[in-house]
Amino acid sequence: MPTPELISPRSPRVSAARRLAKRNFRGKERLFLAEGPQAVREAAGHADTLVELFATVEAAERYADIVGEARTAGARIHLAAEQVIADISTTVTPQGLVGVCRFLDTPFEDVLAARPKLVAVLANVRDPGNAGTVLRCADAAGAEAVVLTDASVDLYNPKAVRASVGSLFHLPVAVGVAVEEAVAGLKAAGVRILAADGAGTDDLDDELDKGTMGGPTAWVFGNEAWGLPEETRALADAVVRVPIHGKAESLNLATAAAVCLYASARAQRAFGGCRSVTPS
Repeated sequence: MPTPELISPRSPRVSAARRLAKRNFRGKERLFLAEGPQAVREAAGHADTLVELFATVEAAERYADIVGEARTAGARIHLAAEQVIADISTTVTPQGLVGVCRFLDTPFEDVLAARPKLVAVLANVRDPGNAGTVLRCADAAGAEAVVLTDASVDLYNPKAVRASVGSLFHLPVAVGVAVEEAVAGLKAAGVRILAADGAGTDDLDDELDKGTMGGPTAWVFGNEAWGLPEETRALADAVVRVPIHGKAESLNLATAAAVCLYASARAQRAFGGCRSVTPS
């Protein structure tokens, strides 16, 4: 069995990777950590993203295919002692693989130029787990982009990266955009703006029944604790609530986002929707 080349947590390479757990170092280096086999595999398959891979000997053997993909992608491979991986990792039970990746956010102008049909806008979403999970939901629903406003959590927070379960590498994400700029740009691109709010005046079921959701749509989601401020709701074409048919007090942010995004995805794929295929 090979001997790990990195055995000291004080190694310069290890110290450099460990610092990426902090936002200021991530921003300075424009690098972030991707932990676990799923995230590393996705990073290796995303062009010019994976820079380095730290792996225990056991993980390198178990996930030999992923290590091979990382090497093919041009990443530097470091076999490391388990203690070194634990020192770099931000999880309680590391899986033996930690990748160092380049930032991959997309300029907002490029998002608009692609004429997206379904977009998730995260306005003042501060919890990294929520942000990553909404990103995953948007990816699953077939959204073309996610926008994190300037008041939202750091996209590359390790918890957000983990919660996205690889979806971070699947679709364009624009960051640091003022909510007013995001809404104005999307409206100019022909996208209808729906603000998701539990106190919304419009019911999601009614919107579906009226057939108003088949066109290009951006959903604006707010902070789970206090929702969207009035000035943000005022920017939307409609403020929509997810109906509560049972006795639950409310839905959490990620669940509500999944319901809203899938409602739009279904409407857009129905006859007459912006993604439907009609006979020539």
